[in-house]
Amino acid sequence: MTLQDFRLETRAWLEENCPPGARGPGEVYNGSTKIRIQDPDTRLWVERMVEKGWTVPNWPKEYGGGGLSTAEYVVLMEEMRRIRARPALSGFGTSMIGPTLLEFGTQDQKLRHLPRIAGAQVEWCQGYSEPGAGSDLASLQTQAVLEGDSYIINGSKIWTSGAHNADWMFILVRTDRQAPKHEGISFLLLPMDQPGVTVKPIRLLSGDSPFNQTFFDNAVAAREDLVGELNRGWTVGKRLLQHERSGMESLVAGGANERDVALTDVAKSLLGETDGRIADPVQRDQVTSYQMDMASLRLTQRRVVEESQDGATPGPATSIFKVVSTDLQKVHSDLLTRLHGSRGFGVDEGQFTAAEIAMTKQFFFSRAASIYSGSNEIQRNIIAKRVLGLPD
Repeated sequence: MTLQDFRLETRAWLEENCPPGARGPGEVYNGSTKIRIQDPDTRLWVERMVEKGWTVPNWPKEYGGGGLSTAEYVVLMEEMRRIRARPALSGFGTSMIGPTLLEFGTQDQKLRHLPRIAGAQVEWCQGYSEPGAGSDLASLQTQAVLEGDSYIINGSKIWTSGAHNADWMFILVRTDRQAPKHEGISFLLLPMDQPGVTVKPIRLLSGDSPFNQTFFDNAVAAREDLVGELNRGWTVGKRLLQHERSGMESLVAGGANERDVALTDVAKSLLGETDGRIADPVQRDQVTSYQMDMASLRLTQRRVVEESQDGATPGPATSIFKVVSTDLQKVHSDLLTRLHGSRGFGVDEGQFTAAEIAMTKQFFFSRAASIYSGSNEIQRNIIAKRVLGLPD
C-alpha cells in the first residue's frame, strides 16, 4: 500500500469511527482503573482505537499496537488533526514506560505490561524525585533489598504526578549503597495497590493537586520486574526521561496548533481586527512572534521524526525540545492573560467567571513547566555536554 492509499484509508476510517464528542477539546483517557470515563463518545473512541491498535500506533502488533511505520504514524496524526480528533489514550504508560520497556524490557515484561497499556487497562506514575534528590536525582536514597523473589522497598518519592490514580509505578531505587551514586541504582516496576504504599496529595498554588508524595514501607516489587541489569538502572532511567521530554508521541504530534489559533481568535475578539488581522500592532507582533517560534519548533520536530531510525526517540537532543517547548508554554500563558487585562488574573469566584479562574490557574501552572521533567537549567547542561560536546 502506498502512503497516499494509507492516507485515504485512514481518512475514511476516522470519519466513520471518530464520534463527534471525541473531536475538539475534551476528555482524554489515561487508562487508570480508578478513573471512570464520563463522556460516552470518549469511551466509544477508546474502544475503537484499542481495537484498531491506534492507541499506540507505532508499537508492534504483538503488544497491542498498530505496527505503523513512522511515515504512517505521521499521516495518522495529520488526519486526526484534520478532523480535530483527540488522542484516545495518553499518559505515562504510552509516552514513558511503554517505549522504555520496548527498548529495555524482557519479552516476559513486554507481554505482561505492554498489551494492558495499549488496551487502556492501566495507568502508571513515575517514582524518581525525592525530598533530598530532585535535580541531583542520582542522590536518591529510597532503598530496595532483594528477599527471595521480591524486592522490599523503603523510602519516599515526591512530585509523583498522578500517583493517586495510578495502578503501577516505575521507580528508581538504590540497591547498592557502597557504589558511587550514579551506580548501585536499579529500575523496578511495582503495583500501587498494596499495603506498603501510601500516597499523600500536594496542593499547589494553582489550586490543583496533581502531584503527591508517596511513601514506601516494606512495599513489594517482583524480582521479575527488574528492568535492565541490577545496579545499572541509571541508564534505563535516563533513557525514559528522553522519552518523557520528547518521545515519538510528542514529536509526531508536532505542537499545539489549536492553541495557536485560539490565541489569535482571543486577541481579535478582545482587541478588534483590521483586514483580518489583530488590530493592536504591538499585540499582533507579540502573538505573531510566538506563532513563528512554535512553527519553527514543529518543523524541527518533524525533521527529527523523518531522520529517526525505525521510529526511535532521539537521544540527548530531546533536551532542546524540552527547553524550547516549556519556554513557549510560558510565553503563551503570558500572552493569554495579558490580552484579558485585569480579567486575566481572576481568583475570586464571586467576581470572575469559571473560565477566567481556570486561565489564572493555567498561568500559575505554566510556571512549573520549566522545572518539572528536569529543570531547563539541567537541560542546558545536558545540551552543552551531550549535544555540543563542551567540557565539564
